[in-house]
Amino acid sequence: QVQLVESGGGLVQPGGSLRLSCAASGSISGSYAMDWFRQAPGKQRELVAEVTRLLNTNYAESVKGRFTISRDNAKNSVYLQMNSLKPKDTAVYFCRLISGVKVYWGQGTQVTVTE
Repeated sequence: QVQLVESGGGLVQPGGSLRLSCAASGSISGSYAMDWFRQAPGKQRELVAEVTRLLNTNYAESVKGRFTISRDNAKNSVYLQMNSLKPKDTAVYFCRLISGVKVYWGQGTQVTVTE
C-alpha cells in the first residue's frame, strides 16, 4: 500500500505564489509517474501537471508558464511551484501516483486565491 500526503496549500492573493509538496510512502517499487490534479467546486477533477521518473513534464494549458512541477526520486516526492496565481486557480489540489496498474491519491490540499 502507498500513502500520499500533500502540504503547502493555503490562502493567497492574486499574483502570489505557493509551493505544494506531496510525499509518498509505503510499498513503492519500480518506475512510477506522479502528477497533480485539481478540483474546483462544481467542476470535474482536472490534470494540472505531470512528471515521469525520467523527469518528462506536461502541463495543462491554463497553467503553462506559471506552474512548475518537479520531483525528488530519492524522497519519493513531487512538488508544484505555483506563481502568478489567479482566482480561477482556486481548488483542492490532489497528488496522484501511478505504478503499473495501481493508482494512488492523496487527501488533497486547499488552495484559495482571493483578494
